[in-house]
Amino acid sequence: MRLYIANQNYSSWSLRAWLIFAQNNVNVEVEKLTLFTPEFYQTLAEVTPTAKVPALVDSDITTWDSLAIMEYVNERYLDGRCWPASILERAKARAVVSEMHSGFMALRNELPMNCRARRIVDLSEAAGADIKRIDEMWSEQMSQYPEQWLFGDWSIADAMYAPLHSDLEPMASSYLSLQSAIKTKSSRARRFYDGLQRQAQRRIS
Repeated sequence: MRLYIANQNYSSWSLRAWLIFAQNNVNVEVEKLTLFTPEFYQTLAEVTPTAKVPALVDSDITTWDSLAIMEYVNERYLDGRCWPASILERAKARAVVSEMHSGFMALRNELPMNCRARRIVDLSEAAGADIKRIDEMWSEQMSQYPEQWLFGDWSIADAMYAPLHSDLEPMASSYLSLQSAIKTKSSRARRFYDGLQRQAQRRIS
C-alpha cells in the first residue's frame, strides 16, 4: 500500500490522510512529493485523475481525497473504529468533519497551512466567523469529553481538525477563547496537538 503526499508542514490534506496511518500504526509506504514541481504532476498523473495529493494505492484499488482515504482505511483495516460507536455521535462526527471538508473557506484562504510559521494576520470578518464556529464546536466537544479527543476516542474528526491547531493557537489568546478549548486537551489529545509538528517532521521529514 502506497500513500502519495506532499510535505505535511505545508499540505494540510496530506497531513490529514497521513494521520490515520500514523495514529493507528497501519503500515503504508509513503511517497512524499515536492509541491508544484514537474515530478509532482508527472507522478500523480499516473496515479489519480485529479493529479493532487493525497492519493492512496492499495493493490488494485486507488483512492484520492483525504476523507475518502480515511474512510477507506477505516473500513478496510480498522473495523470502523475511527468513527464513534454510537449512531448519534457518529452522525454528529460526520457532520463536523463535513464542515471542515467543504467549509471554512475564508479561514483556509487567509491562513494557509504552514506548521513552521508563526504569523500575525489581520483576518476578515468571514474568517473570524469561521474561527468562532470552530471555537464553539471544540468547546462543546471538550465539555462532553473532557481531557479526551473530540468524540472521546481518536477519530477521523481529530485528523480533519488537526492542522488548525498550528494556525489558530498563536492568535487564540488575543482573538477569542479558543486557547481555553485547546488547553482543555490536557492528556492524550493535548499531547497529540502539541506534538503534531514534531511528529510530522520526525517521521516523514
